Amino acid sequence: MRRLVTPLARKLATRLAARRKKSVRGHIDMRRTLRRSMATGGVPIDPVLRARKHGRPDLVILADLSGSVTGFAEFTLHLTQALQDQFSRVRSFGFVDTCDEITPYFTPGTPPAPGIATRIIRETNVSRFGSSNYGEAFRAFTTTHLDALGPRTSLLILGDARTNRTAPNLPALHLMLDRAKHVYWLNPEPARSWSTGDSAAAVYAEHVTMHECRNVEQLARVITRLLPV
Repeated sequence: MRRLVTPLARKLATRLAARRKKSVRGHIDMRRTLRRSMATGGVPIDPVLRARKHGRPDLVILADLSGSVTGFAEFTLHLTQALQDQFSRVRSFGFVDTCDEITPYFTPGTPPAPGIATRIIRETNVSRFGSSNYGEAFRAFTTTHLDALGPRTSLLILGDARTNRTAPNLPALHLMLDRAKHVYWLNPEPARSWSTGDSAAAVYAEHVTMHECRNVEQLARVITRLLPV
């Protein structure tokens, strides 16, 4: 997994750096331009541009760690770990049928250990009964960790939205939408499956931007669009 993540992270980081450099200059600063023009007889031949402020946002990850998406969650956590220098702060939360913060399991500059999702399930409170329950997980997050979200936060929800036919808890989702600057959902299942069986993906997709991410190429395209410029 590390062999896949490292070159992808390097490529995305390079692309992001180029985008930031290209957008670093903003609108004309009229006051400074007029002051400079005094040296040229009042002719503004050298306009002063106001630098844009691109404060790096916070990133919060809310990852489904149930058995059906463990591989996808681990890969995405690896990728996000490799790209964390693009954000001012990264906090990670895992869930199965409840939610717990898992940030301490990820050290800056150090790839997550193999089997990290299994270890997290064993050592934290991300699961009570072992079956996915998005409604209860969202309730736990908004009850205990809602302060992790704010006007500078990009929230990534990672999961297949298979709820075992439990209530989707849209009010809790809307609490997250109201608090965060951006909310995106990455779903490892094909879009054609979002209305099948116990999937609530189609319901959630009416309220939050959901992307199909079934392979490395799709994930790279989505992450490139979502990361800050």
